[in-house]
Amino acid sequence: MPAIPKDAATVVLLRDRAGELEVFLQRRVRGMAFAGGMTVFPGGGVDPRDADTSTAWSGPPPTWWAERFACPPDLARALVCAAVRETFEESGVLLAGASADSVVADTSAYAAARAALVAREVSLAEFLAGEGLVLRADLLRPWANWVTPVEEPRRYDTRFFVAVLPTGQRADGWTTEASDAVWQTPAEALEDWREGRRMLMPPTWMTLSELGEHSGVADVLDAPRVVEKIIPKLVRDGNAVRVVFP
Repeated sequence: MPAIPKDAATVVLLRDRAGELEVFLQRRVRGMAFAGGMTVFPGGGVDPRDADTSTAWSGPPPTWWAERFACPPDLARALVCAAVRETFEESGVLLAGASADSVVADTSAYAAARAALVAREVSLAEFLAGEGLVLRADLLRPWANWVTPVEEPRRYDTRFFVAVLPTGQRADGWTTEASDAVWQTPAEALEDWREGRRMLMPPTWMTLSELGEHSGVADVLDAPRVVEKIIPKLVRDGNAVRVVFP
């Protein structure tokens, strides 16, 4: 029987640099149980505590996100919180501010809290409450919904978000899950893939291809999106296994 997919969130961080759109990518450590050695966007599985309703929140409510991702509001809340938490844990970028209309400009003061989140010593709600911060759901945009093929033993139902790197913040690779991190244009990342310098999973490859059609951050944020669940299939072709998109 196919494994039941675990809910997960991935955030595509964007910035404009020298007139070109760039995305933040991390190469996962080889030997990891899932996607080892692959170049990916920051993200991870939903923690049950991500559904905590006490989280200070600014932006579209969970019901709005539930409509976009075709899921219950409580799961939608957890997905947004997981997106913010995982982005902070894996890249140091924090989509939160001291008020509903501000965003942190320097996250270095929260280094200890970041480590505590990674160790699961505190929840996102506890961290935000302790620091007097508000989650900025309005800094995220829904982008896609990819599900691991049914043939895989480890599966995820991953909702993809896009977000702009906040002014003053920097994305880093200070996570034990990544061997390196880099900002690249979508075209550069895809060229590295074609030349064998990096490995990309189908959702990452497709997302980079879609982003490559946009001229900059503003163009991405204004792009109309209808999120539909995509479940690729694995098809054997002789000695090769190919990934087929719907």
